[in-house]
Amino acid sequence: MPIQLWTVSQDTPWVSTPIFSLNKVWSQSPQNPLKAGEFVYLDVPNWVNIIAITPDNNVVFVRQYRHGTRDVTLEIPGGMCDAGEDFLTAANRELLEETGYGSASSQTIGVVAPNPAFQNNRCATVLFRDVFLKGSQSLDPHEEIEIELIPLNKVKALIQSGAIEHSLVVAAFYHFFMMETE
Repeated sequence: MPIQLWTVSQDTPWVSTPIFSLNKVWSQSPQNPLKAGEFVYLDVPNWVNIIAITPDNNVVFVRQYRHGTRDVTLEIPGGMCDAGEDFLTAANRELLEETGYGSASSQTIGVVAPNPAFQNNRCATVLFRDVFLKGSQSLDPHEEIEIELIPLNKVKALIQSGAIEHSLVVAAFYHFFMMETE
């Protein structure tokens, strides 16, 4: 018998933070009623990652401090989707806020589930071509972001060397390079 969706009889918020809620859920397997219990998951808004490429084939990267790893990371712009916001709208907003860059052209090139074991959100990679400096950064109160333009042809080496280690950034470039080979 193929794996089926489990039955959820309770879903209760347990802890709320500004970026996620930790929920408790009671679930039971339809195939084996003895497989039932309490589980936890993070109720998280959807996210966007942005690959923004300039007319001269540079990628707009950001460097920022990350509290989880307690390190400064090299990443692409991105962030959370606001309530009711689709991926493209969120990506346009985040790109402008974090970098001051914009473009008339954007497309979603891939969507991943960041960690389906305990998160319920999706992360879309949005590609912007021919980006240009449109304004200045408009950072959140706790953000410190440095912008760095890196030639597109150097990105694979940065991933291979570990200079880019954020898994969702690696996934974003996987979508990009797969699209480029089609």
